[in-house]
Amino acid sequence: MKGVSLEMGIPQVSMLRSSCAALRRASSVLRPAAVFTRQSRNISMDTQNLLARLNSAGLLRSQCLIGGKWTEAYGGKTIPVHNPATGDVLVNVPCMGGQETNDAISVAYEAFLSWSKLTAAERSKRLRKWYDLLMANKEELGQLITLEQGKPLKEAIGEVNYGAAFIEYSAEEAKRVYGDIIPSPLADRRLLVLKQPVGVVGAITPWNFPLAMITRKVGPALACGCTVIVKPSELTPLTALAAAELALQAGIPPGALNVVFGNAPEIGDALLASRQVRKITFTGSTNVGKKLMAGAAQTVKKVSLELGGNAPCIIFDDANLEVAVKGALGTKFRNSGQTCVCANRILVQEGIYEKFVAAFSQAVQSMQVGEGFTEGVVQGPLINEAAVQKVESFVKDAVSKGAKVLLGGQRHSLGMTFYEPTVIGDIKNEMLIARNEVFGPVAPLLRFKTEEEAISIANDTDAGLAAYVFTESIQRSWRVAEALEYGIVGVNEGLISTEVAPFGGVKQSGLGREGSKYGMDEFLEMKYVCMGNLNSN
Repeated sequence: MKGVSLEMGIPQVSMLRSSCAALRRASSVLRPAAVFTRQSRNISMDTQNLLARLNSAGLLRSQCLIGGKWTEAYGGKTIPVHNPATGDVLVNVPCMGGQETNDAISVAYEAFLSWSKLTAAERSKRLRKWYDLLMANKEELGQLITLEQGKPLKEAIGEVNYGAAFIEYSAEEAKRVYGDIIPSPLADRRLLVLKQPVGVVGAITPWNFPLAMITRKVGPALACGCTVIVKPSELTPLTALAAAELALQAGIPPGALNVVFGNAPEIGDALLASRQVRKITFTGSTNVGKKLMAGAAQTVKKVSLELGGNAPCIIFDDANLEVAVKGALGTKFRNSGQTCVCANRILVQEGIYEKFVAAFSQAVQSMQVGEGFTEGVVQGPLINEAAVQKVESFVKDAVSKGAKVLLGGQRHSLGMTFYEPTVIGDIKNEMLIARNEVFGPVAPLLRFKTEEEAISIANDTDAGLAAYVFTESIQRSWRVAEALEYGIVGVNEGLISTEVAPFGGVKQSGLGREGSKYGMDEFLEMKYVCMGNLNSN
């Protein structure tokens, strides 16, 4: 499972209805602070004060963005945004559907006609300004992420740095979208290759990285000359809205970036049905990705999918123990285990197994769990009750089949959706926790004997996103990295994500790549131009 909750239907393709009148009804006024304080009168004074400061800074937006206007749902329906650490309702936001999405598509298409005609240098300047504003407001954005997603503030600010880097990189790459000249076999012809923006993009993003999963898609899309409709998770929309506000301030024109959320199936159906939307990019579960892929086939859209993982972390006997423990800890418990590249299975060779288990368990035991604004906390809550219940079911299944809980294994005494950092030994490959993403702070340990056995266990899955290898042998690192059926392999490193490298998986973990120069190509079409009869007068 990924950080998205979206049961996507497959639409019947239909013509878009004009909704200009509805757009004129859209409000451009930010809801005042009194609204969220009245709706959430029982929240702590610290949270109320923080929300008030974010509101005063113009970063607590509680309406969607369509065509540069801050807009309510046309029917007035709203949904609450909760703090997962406390259960507090932070604010109510619009619950939009198909009509609003069709309007967003229309204005995005109109904006594309002008945005795509700007020079790459001009688009680059505006993206660079957006990056500057994101960095200037990284403390506030980090606070928003912690409020609605739950991760510790230090980690949330780290996400802002990471997310903003995609905008900076895209600003630089905007000026490096090169074509080609092909030597012609005929003397009177010249053969050219142009790269042009694909068009309007529908970007569907998850809750586990409320900023970075958006900037990783929107940055290269805008840099290439595309316009975008973002559908963030309904669990974490506030960060997306704050980022969009800063984009407007940076000079990204109305309609180039739109944000809608609410009724996910209706929004998804509208994006899939529209012939004006030429690209779908999605981060989320494999099941939803398959539905999007099928729906996109009706209008033959380009599709990029970053889907579920089942990452193995292989610790060989010759690994540096300290490096392996640090790397496994980072890749397993980052964001409370709620990332698509978290180590889902830790494979430990039998010669180092006991030493690793002792050192790793000691490191896990020292982790401080709590609300993200508390100093020293490194693990926050899970996103909601359903996430906790999933973790509980996986642990119960493993124990019933012979696994041993070495540490944790239950809900945390803090209550709410907090779960104890957990280590489980004697995991077998047939257990649920070894076959599916647990998406929580549970580290399953599997013992293996040989390199060949480790590779076989690691590859025995439909997923193929990320894998990790810890060894001091250069020869082994090459052999294993090449043999692993994954799109990303970290060797002696647990934190591998960066804006300068391609991110994506193989098998049922997705299609396409995000980040780096390769990620730019996902938003471009290649056009071949043949110029003939050049020898005639």
